[in-house]
Amino acid sequence: MTELHVANAPTAERHENEEEEAPVMYEELAALEKEFDDVDVEILRKQTLLQTPLYAKRTLLTSRIPHFWPLVLEQAPPDIDTYVQPSDSEVLNTALRDIFVERFEVVAAPAVGVDFANANADGGRSGGMGMGTGGGGGDPRSLLIRFEFGPNEWFEDDVLEKRFWYRRGRNGWAGLVSEPVRIAWKEGMDMTEGLGDAAVRLWEAEKRVLRTEPKADVMGKGEGKDTGRESLREYKELVEKLRSSTPGSLSFFAWFAFRGRDVSAEESELATREERERREKHKNNGTTSRVPMEHITEEEEEELDLDLDDEDEDDAADEYEVFPLGDELAISIAEDLYPGAIKYFTQAQEQDVLSEADFEDSSADDHDEHADEDGDGNGDGDGDGDAAIPNIRNLVPPRGARHLPGLEKWDEENLDQDEEKGRRSPRPRKRQRT
Repeated sequence: MTELHVANAPTAERHENEEEEAPVMYEELAALEKEFDDVDVEILRKQTLLQTPLYAKRTLLTSRIPHFWPLVLEQAPPDIDTYVQPSDSEVLNTALRDIFVERFEVVAAPAVGVDFANANADGGRSGGMGMGTGGGGGDPRSLLIRFEFGPNEWFEDDVLEKRFWYRRGRNGWAGLVSEPVRIAWKEGMDMTEGLGDAAVRLWEAEKRVLRTEPKADVMGKGEGKDTGRESLREYKELVEKLRSSTPGSLSFFAWFAFRGRDVSAEESELATREERERREKHKNNGTTSRVPMEHITEEEEEELDLDLDDEDEDDAADEYEVFPLGDELAISIAEDLYPGAIKYFTQAQEQDVLSEADFEDSSADDHDEHADEDGDGNGDGDGDGDAAIPNIRNLVPPRGARHLPGLEKWDEENLDQDEEKGRRSPRPRKRQRT
């Protein structure tokens, strides 16, 4: 026991050494974590380049499958499904033709020998932003998400496309920002209840009025970043609409109004350059030892990203953000739904098989009980002697027919027979909202 007691009892000298070494170790671990992040970005870049032709091939194949993407969305994971209202499902099931995701800052040819510590100098002004990957390769975390639609009763657009730029703030924040996208709703059909258009009007007013003023936040720490916005009529209109909107009823299409933080390409460029210089300095010094807080100057505070106004900025943005978690939804679409589309489509088909089996079993059990209840002798139970009329046409023909020529000419008679066999079609899902 004594030996164990001695082994577990650190000496005063050991305590002193731990106190001296701990600050250095934590800084080194933080620097190492950034290196891991850099590797993840490089892997994503190379993965994107390798998968691009495969996605093109998949698009050619799935374009021949009726209602492929509505069926995929029917099996969407919870972090996507939770944002789709039943009314949204009706639009997506009847009008959606294709979904496309592109990491648009990744160029056609991969950058060789990428040095992430020496990131893009332009901060993404050539087409977005990111920490950058050097060599003109762009940042693979920037996203373009496109939805293609057929003619429908809700809006005029054939394509709704939204871009997200990966940017870095001088306060240490990094993530996706975007611009609100206008949807050409048909009269009386705006599912965002005017929020989308209001967000676009505010964005345009800011560009017209505010963004012609000197950008004080570029060389500062963010002071005045929102100067003047609250005085705009468009700002007041949007905030009022948000306050009067019904909680829990936000349409999926309001996602196109997402903005994110106000981090300009210029600020991102400056933050990227500062991050690069910090890394280079630590690399050259061979140490990351911490300076006591009481000795940090204002300039060093900015360099160490100790801006404490970050939470205040979040609160201000919440006042006019239509879709607060729009960046998370974009990442879920790009990293889960889009690459896993075949998996989700297969799940939909397997669910069809189970539904078909349940239908046949229940039909067999109920046949004797309900057959010919009307006494008209035809066994249809409708009391009028006429053939039963189906309630809905199936959108997807039988599984076996998908491999036959002339699939698009599947006729009314086969659709009726298919329905009577209990095959299921995409339809608006009914969700319980809390």
